Amino acid sequence: MLSRYQMKRGVRASDLPAGNRQDTRKHTRHILRPESDAVARYLSAPSDAAWKHFAAAYVKTVEARRRADPARFDELAALAQERDVFLGCSCPTKKNPAVMRCHTWLALQFMERHYGSDLDVRFPAV
Repeated sequence: MLSRYQMKRGVRASDLPAGNRQDTRKHTRHILRPESDAVARYLSAPSDAAWKHFAAAYVKTVEARRRADPARFDELAALAQERDVFLGCSCPTKKNPAVMRCHTWLALQFMERHYGSDLDVRFPAV
C-alpha cells in the first residue's frame, strides 16, 4: 500500500503510521520530492492559478525523473506491494492548509497512473 502522512515535530513514534515512512520534502533526494524553487513560488502567493502551475511543473519534473531512472520508481512500487509505504511531508500547514494541494497528493496520483491496479494507492481523507 502507498499513502502519505504528515510529518510533525515532537510526535511520538507510536503515533506515526506503521510501515516504511519516507521523507519526500523538497530538501531530500527522494524521487518524488518537489523542486525547492517551485515550492517557494507556490507558497509565496498560493492561489488556484499558482497551484495549477505548481502541479503541472511537478508532474513534468517527476515524469522526467522516471524517464531518466525508471528503476527507482519500480523499486518504490515494489516496496509498496510488499509493505505499507508512507510518503511524508509537512503539509497541511498554515501556508498550505489543504492536503490536496501537497506534492504528496500529486505523487500518489502519479504512482497510481503509472502502476494502476498493481499498486494499492490510498489517498488521505479530506
